[in-house]
Amino acid sequence: MFKSIGAMLFVLAGLATVSTQLKAQDDFPIVGTYTENRACAGADASVLRVKITVRDIDSPILGLCSILGKKRDGNTISAHVECKGPGGAVMLGDVNFTIKPDNTLDFADQDNTYKAVLHKCAE
Repeated sequence: MFKSIGAMLFVLAGLATVSTQLKAQDDFPIVGTYTENRACAGADASVLRVKITVRDIDSPILGLCSILGKKRDGNTISAHVECKGPGGAVMLGDVNFTIKPDNTLDFADQDNTYKAVLHKCAE
């Protein structure tokens, strides 16, 4: 089947990468695009959109945030983030997402000064 050990190692490395990515998404099930405080369906362009990946959170409010660490406790996911704001300002902080049964996330920053409900959009 494989003509060389190199080809077999290449295939195994590819499978390991896919497996690792799927595991990361299982550990961080909130990956997706969301609208803030309004349902995604029928939302116009003025509605704030938040994109969450296993590595980043891109939000009009927070800016582009790199996820430095994450922890899950039941339906709550906490993330330690580094956000780059206007003029290159860097902020470190924590954010929490609570997964709700209606396919929304309750979002709050570490001080609970900003809260929002994020509605998941169809991909």
